[in-house]
Amino acid sequence: MRERANKELDDLIIEPTSDLFTASLWSATKNEPLLRDFISATLADSGQPIIRQVTVLNPFKVKEFAVDRQLVLDVLAQDERNCWYNIEVQTAPHPAFLERTVLHWADMFSSQLRIGGKFTELLPVISIVLAAFPIFPKLQRLHSVFRITAEENPKVLLTDYFQMHFLRLGDLIKRQMEGLGELHCGLRNWLNFFTFGAKVTEDKMAQLVENNPAIMTAYEEFQRFSLDDEMRDLERRRRRFLEDQQIYTNAAVKEGRIEIARNMKNDGFDTAVIVKMTGLSSWEIERLD
Repeated sequence: MRERANKELDDLIIEPTSDLFTASLWSATKNEPLLRDFISATLADSGQPIIRQVTVLNPFKVKEFAVDRQLVLDVLAQDERNCWYNIEVQTAPHPAFLERTVLHWADMFSSQLRIGGKFTELLPVISIVLAAFPIFPKLQRLHSVFRITAEENPKVLLTDYFQMHFLRLGDLIKRQMEGLGELHCGLRNWLNFFTFGAKVTEDKMAQLVENNPAIMTAYEEFQRFSLDDEMRDLERRRRRFLEDQQIYTNAAVKEGRIEIARNMKNDGFDTAVIVKMTGLSSWEIERLD
């Protein structure tokens, strides 16, 4: 068993999109300039002012981290204008990915209001999501920004307290880097880091990110993280736990489809209709009692 674990550890390839890495990177007080640069690059790409200061509200503590819990390693932060940020990394698709992302925003927004507090004390919340899988097939830009606007005139905002930014790394890779040049230079450099950080040398990374000091520091931090035995073991165990959770989720979804198909079959629906509605094969449907 120990030999197997050691073999997995040796073969483990860690990407900069590891939520363990990003949580530890941006939580460190010394790395405030890195987080500030990343947020500012995201805002600048959508025509918004950059920030001058940022404070992490939920610092990541390795010694208190339990890999066998369904924890979401979001980074919660606040800038000098009192705007709040929820930054998260999603490496795999989930049936309720978008709904869960909106719920995270809502939780952060509602958590500001204490008992007896005033609604006028609420502050804007901006979510920034790094998605390592393709999303929004009908959208072209690799940085998709969502706000609440009027259907009649999208220029009219219901509120400027809601923003969601999706950085579409999965689509970037799928398109073989097409569309990267359309982004603001700072955000383009950050996406290059998240895409190639585990694949290129320091010299090549410097070229890709135009020697951006913040990103080069992030690259050095990533190299240290990747070579640290304790971090590698945490990454291995967390990855296995999340894979197990995904297996359980898939099994539950499949069981739900089977139950729907069984009920439809008992109600006399045609097999072709059941196949279309549930995604099960005709062979699976024919075997149902």
